[in-house]
Amino acid sequence: MTHTPTPESAEAALQAVDAIDRALIVATQGGLPLVVRPYHAIAAELKLAPDDVMARLRRLQTVGIIRRVGVVPNHYAIGYRANGMSVWDVPDELVDQLGAAVGGFEFVSHCYRRPRRLPQWPYNLFAMVHGKTRDEVEDKVAQIATFLGEQARSHTILYSTRILKKTGLRLAGKKSGEQASAEPKTAE
Repeated sequence: MTHTPTPESAEAALQAVDAIDRALIVATQGGLPLVVRPYHAIAAELKLAPDDVMARLRRLQTVGIIRRVGVVPNHYAIGYRANGMSVWDVPDELVDQLGAAVGGFEFVSHCYRRPRRLPQWPYNLFAMVHGKTRDEVEDKVAQIATFLGEQARSHTILYSTRILKKTGLRLAGKKSGEQASAEPKTAE
């Protein structure tokens, strides 16, 4: 279960992060080790019990310090080279309901609401579709269009032209006696 913290609960959760939690975050922020028992490998590295590592990660996720733990496949490496962000103009009062449904399509990797920028940009619903070819992406977007029907006043597809490495905030490793710090990593 994921949790979106309020500013107040995020501050309280941050105060609950001790040196062991911080070391655990630093050890896992680049990904889990590619071994049969990754939590055991992390536990060995940090000189902790595997059950303690798993319990701490669950707690950090529950309080909203860690958003999620999941697999992030490289879609290019598995043959999906056509990436289209489909953008839709749907009624504002229906965008959340329609977005939830569109996000449920098995071929939509992520779907979200964005503000319109009228008059140039009328779109308020975004849904990322991957395919092996642009024709495949267009066929999938056509399925979304059929589902949305008259609720979709207009749409288009924005195709990726290059790959950017996506990373979140990374905590810097803490040396003895240093203050905790965070430094963002940029796209490579």
